[in-house]
Amino acid sequence: MAGDSETRLDSQAENENVTRQPFLIGVAGGTASGKSSVCSKIMELLGQNKIDHHHRQVAILSQDSFYKVLTPDQKAKALKGQFNFDHPDAFDNDLIVKTLWEILEGKTVQIPVYDFVTHSRKEEVVTVYPADVVLFEGILMFYSQEIRDLFQMKLFVDTDADTRLSRRVLRDISERGRDLEQVLTQYITFVKPAFEEFCLPTKKCADVIIPRGADNVVAINLIVQHIQDILNGGLTKRLNGNLNGYATPQKQQASESSSRPH
Repeated sequence: MAGDSETRLDSQAENENVTRQPFLIGVAGGTASGKSSVCSKIMELLGQNKIDHHHRQVAILSQDSFYKVLTPDQKAKALKGQFNFDHPDAFDNDLIVKTLWEILEGKTVQIPVYDFVTHSRKEEVVTVYPADVVLFEGILMFYSQEIRDLFQMKLFVDTDADTRLSRRVLRDISERGRDLEQVLTQYITFVKPAFEEFCLPTKKCADVIIPRGADNVVAINLIVQHIQDILNGGLTKRLNGNLNGYATPQKQQASESSSRPH
């Protein structure tokens, strides 16, 4: 009996020492496909949008926050609409990886704020507090294998190209101070070719493909139900590095660098 008691105490101690690690969900898709809308809808249906940032169980991050700081020459090109912001090299992937690992370690992180009018990082940052589930959206979230492998669930928002273009035109003119000719030139020169070369091939990496974005109520509800299952205790039952059938990320050696998904 003494042996049974010691076993129970050891088991309890092991459970108390289990690290509670966030569940990372990557959300990819073409420009203006509705990635942010999908994340916002998920947040809304979970009732998290009305909760104070300090106490939210679900957090949303955007790859757009992690554009690299441009050189003077690159910034001059950007102001003329001649810089390719849809290329993988435009993003600070080292900072993304560092941030994701800090999130997995349960740390509070500081997220840069990017100004799309001046094409530069602002001085202020956004503080993201530890959460049970983190949604990270961006056009090239699955391009780098090093980043892709950190997500325990991968969603791809699949929206008609004409719809995406019309949304981008309206957004860039109203929110980013661009004129129609500049928006269309940039789309034809950079956005469309980059989507076909870098973004679209990563669709096959997704666990779930969401046609029509946030308008796809059935898909959104299924994803929300899965997240609710996680929030209702799944994270406290993680043993041996697994959660609901998903392996938790393990840090890789530097030699195992990012690779193209195609």
